[in-house]
Amino acid sequence: MAVHYLEFEKPIADLEAKIEELNLLSSTSGSFDAEVDGLRQKAEQLRRKTYASLDPWMKTQVARHPQRPHFVDYVEGLFTDFVELKGDRQFGDDQAILGGLARFRGAPVVLMGHEKGYDTQTRVVHNFGMARPEGYRKAVRLMDLAEQYGLPVLTFVDTAGAYPGLGAEERGQAEAIARSTERCLTLGVPSIATITGEGGSGGAIAIAAAGRVLMLEHSIYSVISPEGAAGILWRDGARARDAAMAMKITAPDLLELRIIDRIIPEPVGGAHADREAAIATVGDVLAEELKALSGMTPDQLRKARADRFYAIGRAS
Repeated sequence: MAVHYLEFEKPIADLEAKIEELNLLSSTSGSFDAEVDGLRQKAEQLRRKTYASLDPWMKTQVARHPQRPHFVDYVEGLFTDFVELKGDRQFGDDQAILGGLARFRGAPVVLMGHEKGYDTQTRVVHNFGMARPEGYRKAVRLMDLAEQYGLPVLTFVDTAGAYPGLGAEERGQAEAIARSTERCLTLGVPSIATITGEGGSGGAIAIAAAGRVLMLEHSIYSVISPEGAAGILWRDGARARDAAMAMKITAPDLLELRIIDRIIPEPVGGAHADREAAIATVGDVLAEELKALSGMTPDQLRKARADRFYAIGRAS
């Protein structure tokens, strides 16, 4: 897979292009090992420095990186015996939200998450991760199943928002999101949501209203996209960067506001730079959080979940 560089990564891209050029020359014009090692060290130092000081708009770009791990990657890397369940038993199947039964480190779980797709064909199939009503009704169906059999629910959130099309509105988009959010809040089993990329608006909250809400270091979570906020505030979507800087959409801000419970660190350069390491870290954190929730009764889980949401916005 060709490396996709973000705008602010151009200096890093230039260094790595020089490394590639020297590697090609070394096959015909002698060894450039010393020069290559020096450039690699410089590129790594620059990458560390850059990612240690990302502003909210830069983090927005990282959160949207097309090579960031997707739901299907987490399923492949962390779960076994995955059986996908399709359809909402009312209208059809929405591939923007995938889910089913699986085993996590040997224990049965119900999991679901947004899937954006990687190329034009898969992005169309998955509607760019923007779910329609049937996606949220499928989520409710999966949560009902989890409660029936006493299985933990793990959700992976990565969406710009729910699909705003006419057909979705005609089929009850707002009601479906509300029902899914309500079901998250009333679950009597452990539930953990992980924001892996974008957590956009009600489309994210519908499967993120969990007992524990985790967030990857360079993800974002917001009531509206920076572009949408800029369009409303200034009638100018080009001011998205200004909106992102003001909205408090990054993991440290949201942890301070008690909207999320824990930040999951990413490899230097973002989750897309070392996908296997990022996925493994998420797995370790999920195992810790599940262990902490195990042994709690349904009533205790509901009360703890309610307490965490009532605490949002409360002055210390």
